[in-house]
Amino acid sequence: MNKYLTLFLLLFVTGCASLPQDNQLSKEEAKPSQACPTPSNTSGQAITTLQSPKFIEDSFSNLPNWQHGVSLDSWQALLRQCVPLEKDAHWLPICQRARALGKDTTEETRKIFFEQHFDVWRIENPDGTKTGLITGYYEPVMKGSLVRTKYYTYPIYGEPKDLLTIDLGSVVPELKGKRLRGRLQGQKVVPYLSRTDIELEDQPLNAPVLAYVHDPIDLFFMQIQGSGQIVLANGQHLHLGYADQNGYPYRSIGRYLIDQGELTLSNASVNGIKKWLHNHPHQLHHLLNQNPSYVFFRILPDSLKDPLGALGVPLTPKASLAIDTRVIALGTPIFLDTTLPNTSRPLRQLMFGQDMGGAIRGAIRADFYWGTGNEAGKEAGSMRQSGRMWVFYPKGLTPSQSH
Repeated sequence: MNKYLTLFLLLFVTGCASLPQDNQLSKEEAKPSQACPTPSNTSGQAITTLQSPKFIEDSFSNLPNWQHGVSLDSWQALLRQCVPLEKDAHWLPICQRARALGKDTTEETRKIFFEQHFDVWRIENPDGTKTGLITGYYEPVMKGSLVRTKYYTYPIYGEPKDLLTIDLGSVVPELKGKRLRGRLQGQKVVPYLSRTDIELEDQPLNAPVLAYVHDPIDLFFMQIQGSGQIVLANGQHLHLGYADQNGYPYRSIGRYLIDQGELTLSNASVNGIKKWLHNHPHQLHHLLNQNPSYVFFRILPDSLKDPLGALGVPLTPKASLAIDTRVIALGTPIFLDTTLPNTSRPLRQLMFGQDMGGAIRGAIRADFYWGTGNEAGKEAGSMRQSGRMWVFYPKGLTPSQSH
């Protein structure tokens, strides 16, 4: 066995490494040299066996607003994800038919297409309840520079050269999707640097710097979103996507502020947290360091109009969801019944599970992708709605067979 593999497995057995779900981190929102972090998932909770959700066979007629629920955006999301999914025998005829219909289909055609090719299953939580939390995320855009200046001082790091990673699923099938991350320190493998360590001025990170930005708060939330665009002085847009993560569990700074009595649950949104940070600049680094998880980025092609999700295809605004892949497989069509941010106005439409995130944990739990820029950010930052979800599986396929 490879010596690094042996060392990693030793860390796992002795409890001296974190086990985050490989992800793009939440779209919401302890120094390792002295103590090993507890094995955990990216929500910051100890790993436990997921209680099985309930999948109840249902019908299209029970979907609210189904007659108008398949938008052109939803159709585009389907065509995009057919690139990887058509390799599956169940998806091949579906994708072939979708391509034959083309991009500009009528509302009725799209509706009939899904009725002909899919069965509907309603999701219920393990306790039998039918609703869950729906939040939002987006792709931020901020100004920056390729070189450090007096104004642009905060680095955006690429993947560190000394970051060691192993896919545990290749060794233990039950750990599929779990990765260990660490670094060599002499002859030992130790946990990788936490956020606190990475941001120490006397602790240079062995990683390329992709760009520099001005506001550490915006940089923090770009890590939470998992992608972003940096606008340079010459007008060029640097497209950045998720590359990797330091191996520490995601911990919500919103939850921390609630626990400290600084915010209430109703105003602990991204916008509320940003406002609190701007009003308490002296507590900036203390608060950000409550989340030890740190995201590293990679440069994406300029031709990419939308960020890549965990499925490996560009996300489609208002048609892509980040979901808990322990419950729902990537690429699954999902009918969402929720409300628009901060309103009671219904938001009912077909979406696709094309992404995943550290805080997206549970049966009825999703992150709604709003798109790129400030307007999308306003919607995403204030979205914290209750919602219901149905999943579509190719005819003849059951939930247990589709994961």
